[in-house]
Amino acid sequence: MVVRDGRPLPGLSRRAKVTIGVVVGVIVLFMLLGTIVDLWTDVLWYREVGFTEVFTRMLFTRFGLFLVVGLGMALIVGLNLWLAYRLRPLLRPHSPEQASLERYRMVLTPRIVLWIVLLSVLVGLFAGLTAQGRWEEWMLFRNGGSFGYDDPQLGVDAGFYVFQYPFYRFLLGVGFAAAVLSLLGALSMYYLYGAVRLQGLGDRISTAARAHLSILVALFVLLKAVAYWLDQRGLMVELNEPLQLYGAGATGVNALLPAKEMLMWISVMVAIAILVFANAVFRNVTYPGMALGLLVLAAIVLGGVYPWAVQTFDVNPTLRDKEEQYISRSIEATRYAFDLEDTEMTPYPGRGDAPPPELTEDETLQDSIRLLDPEVLPQTYTQLQQVRGFYGFGEKLDVVRYQGEDDQLTDYVVGLRQISDADLTDQQQQWQNRHSYYSHGYGLVGAPASQIVCNGRPFFSSGFLGTSEEEGAEEEQVGGDQCRASADVPELRTDQPRVYYGDQMSEYAVVGGRDEFDRPTASGDDTYRYTGSGGVDVGSFGRKLLYAIKFRESNFVLSEVVNPESKVLYDRDPRQRVEKVAPFLTVDGDPYPAVVDMPGQGRRIVWIVDAYTTAGAFPYSQQVNLQSATEDAQVGEGTVAQLEQDNVSYIRNSVKATVDAYDGTVNLYEFDETDPVLQAWSSAFGGDILVPKEETPEALIPHFRYPQDLFKVQRDLLQRFYVQEANEFFAGTDFWEVPNTPANPDSALSQPPYYLNAQFPGQEQSTFQLTSAVSPVDRLNLAALVSGAYVDGELKLQAWQLPEDTRIPGPVQVHQDMTNADGVRQDITLLEGSARVTYGNLLSLPYQDGMLYIEPVYIQTTATDAFPLMQRVLMSYGQYVTLATSVEEGLANLVEQGQTGQPTLPPDGEEPPAEPPPDGQTPAPTEPPPTEAPPPDLAAAQARMDAAEAELADAYESGDFGRLADALEEWSEARAELDAAQAAGG
Repeated sequence: MVVRDGRPLPGLSRRAKVTIGVVVGVIVLFMLLGTIVDLWTDVLWYREVGFTEVFTRMLFTRFGLFLVVGLGMALIVGLNLWLAYRLRPLLRPHSPEQASLERYRMVLTPRIVLWIVLLSVLVGLFAGLTAQGRWEEWMLFRNGGSFGYDDPQLGVDAGFYVFQYPFYRFLLGVGFAAAVLSLLGALSMYYLYGAVRLQGLGDRISTAARAHLSILVALFVLLKAVAYWLDQRGLMVELNEPLQLYGAGATGVNALLPAKEMLMWISVMVAIAILVFANAVFRNVTYPGMALGLLVLAAIVLGGVYPWAVQTFDVNPTLRDKEEQYISRSIEATRYAFDLEDTEMTPYPGRGDAPPPELTEDETLQDSIRLLDPEVLPQTYTQLQQVRGFYGFGEKLDVVRYQGEDDQLTDYVVGLRQISDADLTDQQQQWQNRHSYYSHGYGLVGAPASQIVCNGRPFFSSGFLGTSEEEGAEEEQVGGDQCRASADVPELRTDQPRVYYGDQMSEYAVVGGRDEFDRPTASGDDTYRYTGSGGVDVGSFGRKLLYAIKFRESNFVLSEVVNPESKVLYDRDPRQRVEKVAPFLTVDGDPYPAVVDMPGQGRRIVWIVDAYTTAGAFPYSQQVNLQSATEDAQVGEGTVAQLEQDNVSYIRNSVKATVDAYDGTVNLYEFDETDPVLQAWSSAFGGDILVPKEETPEALIPHFRYPQDLFKVQRDLLQRFYVQEANEFFAGTDFWEVPNTPANPDSALSQPPYYLNAQFPGQEQSTFQLTSAVSPVDRLNLAALVSGAYVDGELKLQAWQLPEDTRIPGPVQVHQDMTNADGVRQDITLLEGSARVTYGNLLSLPYQDGMLYIEPVYIQTTATDAFPLMQRVLMSYGQYVTLATSVEEGLANLVEQGQTGQPTLPPDGEEPPAEPPPDGQTPAPTEPPPTEAPPPDLAAAQARMDAAEAELADAYESGDFGRLADALEEWSEARAELDAAQAAGG
């Protein structure tokens, strides 16, 4: 009863109490509503994709950790608080201190149990929330095995560091927290009730309080002993500062390791001394306090001063000699952990001789020169293959390869024609249009990477919008011979060209219940109704209400678009889907589409997503940050950046995942069956979430490629760890570095690796490989060419290393040399004066002991809706440079320069001087030049060209193929007239 001014206040009526209870309940319900809806919709989503077991095991594991750790922490803290209350003295001496505490005792004592329970629950809640976030560590702890690789110092299998060590550290932290909170709580309770006093006569602490607190302090010290034991193992994964390598070095092994063991035993003895001195011998806190002081002093001397002295006076003066064996350990462990052990290092002469005549005759070489740049051409693909303004291809295309009927590999630059939500008009942004009518894209658009037609356009061989692929192929052939490919190009046919899942599709879609826009044709717009297995049924009122809350959209309940046959598709990004069904995997930043003949389904468009298993505590292995190691000029421009996270010291490309572009089906194919980390995760989730490697569809295997992010990480490490001799490694004079982007070296962004279908020295045939050039540290010449390829079912890493005194320039230097060469600079300046010039991938091709560099040059006029066209190609071999209109012309120019010993293009564009006549002869009279027709008017030719480009864009937009043929013919004639006018005008 509440009392004020000596009179009792009236209590709440029953109705008021019920009202308050209902209001509180409603508030709590609304607070938890979002969590409940997300949980329910996640259950439906996982059920749809067939990975319910992943969700349930993850959910129960997190809940179990929350419950066990939270309840354990609450019980430990609560029990110690209750024990301290029960052991309080019943009589307390009078003192001002006790008088001031009496008011608090009067408030707390009547409801002391409630206060203890509330405080314990609060502590347990925070502990449980922290513990549930460690579900991954717990699963690996429970299911991890061995690596068969022992750390070279303690002989402990790497599995302990990867699987057990992180969770032991967490448990130790929980133990410390429980001990400290119990100690502080008990001490506070004893002080409140007078068992521990700062004033008064007699003992300042009661016998019961001294015994209880001494046990808690001893427990804390014993936990410190366990920490010292773990610290000895932790030295194997910690940074060795002087070398910037990981793992125990000379000081760690000779000073810190024995110091940690000594401190461990000292801690055990101090814990025993605290219990004995406090309760059996002296029965006070003085001597236990002295024991603790000695432990602190020992920790400072043995754990700090002594290692510093060893490092300063013994190791640093002869650092290389003392650290030699530990450098070797780090090299060996890093090469194992990052799969660098089998890297094939091949010496390459790297001579700068004259271009060999075989350049013009080697068809394999010419086929390997990729002219289409996936980073430059998205705008070109969009303008030529968009047809409607709401279609798009994203910021970056992909390079893949296909095998033709003659078993010859051809690399393609491909992209999916997807709905671009940002390009929908205001009318199309209306809810029904945005989320139902414009629901999917259409077709995989591809062009051979080395084919250029129509004065710089790609030769599209797939992704047409006609009623059949044959009709589409006929549509593409308009425009005369100049728009035809130079060789037969296999078409990338698909039985289901519709794209409901793609990397540009961030919005949900309601499909199946109403007709959707399918594609434009010559006779009008076709519609389609989704029949795939993907999506969550959303026809019932309960499901409508559920997703109305999830997406905060009332149209789920009000609109007739959502009917009993409707499904809702969401989480449509393939990378996001793989991350969700396999949260234990790190997903590559560059998924790519491919047409695959899937068993029982026909030729389907599927996204192929590379995924990695990683670990952060591999003994003696170097640790790298995935975000910084994979960052280059390509990241953020169509390639997803890795999230900032803890460093990793182990990585394997253990899984190849696929996502069906039509129905969203996700499959996880085991790729590295020997990976212990993957085996642990597979066991943790029941052993059946992965498709065994031997069951991978045969038609899918040829589409695998070397993953980009793995290659970047390996390239980053190979810059130093290709050196296997400890002394050379310590000197660091032979280290490499990735050059900056050649066309913009001041950007501080690394040059991205690029895919090529080429035959490098020592390779038996053309190989589809991911390639990168590297330079010596702080130098511009070429040091090596690194390549990664998927060969015979395995990933293969190779490097061709040039001599230290090579004169072959690196990418940055060769780009500067080519763009500033006599004659070339003038032509580029003229181009830059009237158009935008963009440089494509600078390709490095080793050929006959030299290095052939190729850099496509794209020209984009200032006209409205203009797009980049590959108009020129820069080439360099040795000291010879050319700027040509085609690969064939450029190779011929290089060979001619090599044979004459001088550039084909004379300095400053001057005509080469006439050769003097032989001795004794007079020069023959020169005939007057024939009268030529007046040069075409440049302004008129440019105007005709602009009009032709505008008409061509309108023709593509209209979908009228007759108009498109006429527009292409007019564009070709206007282009020829403009070229003639420019040539005549200088």
